[in-house]
Amino acid sequence: MKKGRGPDPGFPRLNQNQRYRFPDPLKARSSIVATGGNLSPGMLLSAYEQGIFPWYNREDPILWQSPDPRFVIFPETLHVPRTMRRILKRGDFEITLNRDFPAVIRGCAEAPRPGQGDTWITEDIIAGYTELHHLGYVHSAESWRNGKLAGGCYGVLVRGVFCGESMFAREPNASKAAFLTLAGRLFQQGLRFIDCQVPTEHLRSLGGCEISRKDFLHILKEGN
Repeated sequence: MKKGRGPDPGFPRLNQNQRYRFPDPLKARSSIVATGGNLSPGMLLSAYEQGIFPWYNREDPILWQSPDPRFVIFPETLHVPRTMRRILKRGDFEITLNRDFPAVIRGCAEAPRPGQGDTWITEDIIAGYTELHHLGYVHSAESWRNGKLAGGCYGVLVRGVFCGESMFAREPNASKAAFLTLAGRLFQQGLRFIDCQVPTEHLRSLGGCEISRKDFLHILKEGN
């Protein structure tokens, strides 16, 4: 794949039924498996099905990543803290699914990230995931208070795995409420696990745990 800044305009666009074979992540010397390409539906779906996702800075080419270790939440490890149980039971937020994906991904892009520079959720990322949302592969959960969006999250659902991409909150606990509601419903429907990609204390408090890249790819393949 050709290197450049952002998506490569010369790389073939793949539709949702076409696939691209990425290099084997187990042979990668770092989390970066490949560079270049584009964010067309077939490329994104190919990546997630092979345990890979795009994560890059605005000035970089697309960097296709497969971290080691990987951070995941299984149905049996999902933890709803006591405070969140009270918030959800009281109905402090109205939780919806896929009501306003554009607002959620924009909210994630605009959210301040301490210790990080410019957002990695570029216009190219927004366009690529919005197209996948319209195709039914990307889903959002929203937390509302008094008719205003207070927080939310979004991710890619492929082959029984939800690959969480980002979340944001304009009020305390709003993103947790959206995420936990979505996670609970997906696990009830038979979801195998949630891929949180890289460790954060926020997700660790909700039951996230580290597994090796090798183990992650093995359990991902079991569902294919």
